[in-house]
Amino acid sequence: MDIALPRAKGVWNVVRTVVRVDGMACGMCEAHVSDAVRRALPVKKVSASHRKGEAEILSEGPLDERQLREVIGATGYAVVSVSAEPYERKGFSLFRR
Repeated sequence: MDIALPRAKGVWNVVRTVVRVDGMACGMCEAHVSDAVRRALPVKKVSASHRKGEAEILSEGPLDERQLREVIGATGYAVVSVSAEPYERKGFSLFRR
């Protein structure tokens, strides 16, 4: 099941997927989750945090939720929830008020 998001003229924008992960307790746990996701899915960036209990994934299109759950589950951690939204890069501007 893909996480459906709107397209802009047939091209996917960057998608931010947040996965709530139960069981991460340290930096090595974060590395296991991040490495597994990077190896199995077409992602641009993965950042896991045991303190937040989540992994943030940036990709060029929606990810297959079932596959994402399987990949993280295979590392020994439990996926609690998965949510996705369009990702807007936050730029720096001196002229913004």
